[in-house]
Amino acid sequence: MHAKYLYLPLSSLLLAWLNACGQPYASELQEGTEKHDKGTFHHVVHKAETRGETNAGWLLGKHSFSFGEYYDPNKMHFGALRVLNDDRIDPMKGFRTHPHRNMEIITIPLGGVVEHQDNMGNEGVIKTGDVQIMSAGKGITHSEFNPSQTDTLRLLQIWVLPNKQDVTPRYQQINGILKKEVRNEFKKLVAPNDSNALFLYQNTVFSMGKFDKGNTYRYPVAFKGNGVYAFMIEGTAKLNGIPLNSRDAIGIWDTDSILLETTTDTHILFLDVPMLE
Repeated sequence: MHAKYLYLPLSSLLLAWLNACGQPYASELQEGTEKHDKGTFHHVVHKAETRGETNAGWLLGKHSFSFGEYYDPNKMHFGALRVLNDDRIDPMKGFRTHPHRNMEIITIPLGGVVEHQDNMGNEGVIKTGDVQIMSAGKGITHSEFNPSQTDTLRLLQIWVLPNKQDVTPRYQQINGILKKEVRNEFKKLVAPNDSNALFLYQNTVFSMGKFDKGNTYRYPVAFKGNGVYAFMIEGTAKLNGIPLNSRDAIGIWDTDSILLETTTDTHILFLDVPMLE
C-alpha cells in the first residue's frame, strides 16, 4: 500500500541503526566537546548550527548526535540519550520498513501526521499532540510516512538506551497528551513510574512545556545521578544562566535542579536521563 512513497535507502537506515547501536557508552566529556564547570553543575552546549544534517530532498533531518552518515566522536550520546533527530518530511514521503533492536524509540510530531506500521500488527496515525513509544527489545521492524498530500511533517524522533536487554517488543501511544499542557508548566510525556505518561525501560523522564516571556521555573531532576538534555524547540531562554536560542540544546549534570528563565515565549523539551559511566 506504500508504493506511492519515496523511501530512504535501506542501506542508509542500516547504517543509522549500526551507528546508534554499535558504539560504546563513551562519556560526553570527550576532548573537543564544549564543557564548563560553574558552581555545582557541569554542562555542554550544542548550538543549532552545529548539528549534523541529512538532506535527501524530501527529508531534512537535523541530528544532535552521530546518526547515519553524520559522525562526530564528541557527539555520540548524552548519558542514555542516543538520538535526537529534528526531521522535516515532505508530503507523500517516508521511511520504508527497517529494523531496530534494544532501543526505546519515542516519536513526537510537532506538525502534521505520521502513518505507522510495524510487524507487531500496529497500524495507524500519530497526530500532532500525540506521543508514541516503541520498546524495540529483541527486535522489531516498522515504517513511518507522511500521508498528507499537502502538509510537511515535522517531528522529533528520540532514542534512549534501555536498562533491560532483549525484552518483548512493545508499542504504546497516548493520543492528545500534549493538548493537556498547562501554560508555564511542564507536561510529563514519558516516565517509568507514572501511569499518565508513556512507559519505557529506563529511569528517564521526558517533559515538554510552553512558557511565557519572563517566566522562571525550577525543574527538579527526576532521579539521582541523572542529567538533563534540554532542547529549545522555539524561543530563547537561559538555563542555569546559560543563554539558548531556538533549536539550541544544553546538557546539564551533577546538579539536583535546573533553573529555566525565559527571555521570549518559549517551547522547550527536557530529556532527563541517566548519565552512563
